Amino acid sequence: MKNRFAIGPRETAQLDTAGLRQHFLIENIFTPGAIELTYTHYDRMIVGGAQPVAAPLALPCPDSLKAQYFLERRELGALNVGGPGRVVVDGQGWELGPQDCLYVGRGSQQVSFESLDAANPAKFYLLSAPAHKEYPTARRTQAEATPVEMGARETANERTIYKYIFSEGLPSCQLVMGLTQLKPGSVWNTMPSHVHDRRMEAYLYFNLPAGQRVLHMLGEPHETRPLWVSNEQAILSPPWSIHTGCGTSAYAFIWGMAGENLEYTDMDAVALADLR
Repeated sequence: MKNRFAIGPRETAQLDTAGLRQHFLIENIFTPGAIELTYTHYDRMIVGGAQPVAAPLALPCPDSLKAQYFLERRELGALNVGGPGRVVVDGQGWELGPQDCLYVGRGSQQVSFESLDAANPAKFYLLSAPAHKEYPTARRTQAEATPVEMGARETANERTIYKYIFSEGLPSCQLVMGLTQLKPGSVWNTMPSHVHDRRMEAYLYFNLPAGQRVLHMLGEPHETRPLWVSNEQAILSPPWSIHTGCGTSAYAFIWGMAGENLEYTDMDAVALADLR
């Protein structure tokens, strides 16, 4: 498991492009036949991916967690962005189609990931946060995620938001997780831009056509910094940072948060005129 330490706005303002990528970009999320995990010191979120192919992959418990099993003190969200798959939790299987989500509660001891078609493997995007209370393992399909339409074609940010793990959906201790799909012709996400000092956020950009990129923007509103992001790469967003982006084509992204507030609407908007 890789490790990312938290840094503040003063340190971030001194970084060059290589430094920004080192601290905030996770380039390798999915590796065929493997589980990739990155431990961040932003609300101690773990960001990762599992891509089983011919054989199931068991969720490991890295030594650095100092735990008997991965979810001894944690909860987990798994959202499938690949082919059909299955997650087995303590002997019970949960099938996840494309863009279906599973919440796995604290105390679950054995978790494994499978692809139902090795030629079209599942890709489970994983987010895990510390938990002080148990909630039941439960699945929420994309059809059950109550899509919300936002934005407008005129401002190039027409999009559909699917909420999975949040206060009115799958209950959790502190993890929030959902998905946004931009409409064809729209390229801006998370507009108006905002911060939420009460929780961090992680993004996974996906469904980005070959050769296309997303220009993700982070930093304080008056001191923004850009990062070019490829398909199936993830961004770490500190609580003090904005998080918005513009693609060279339409795309989708998974947003996930951990912190002290589960409310999706907990955000402090930043006026476009105040961005620098």
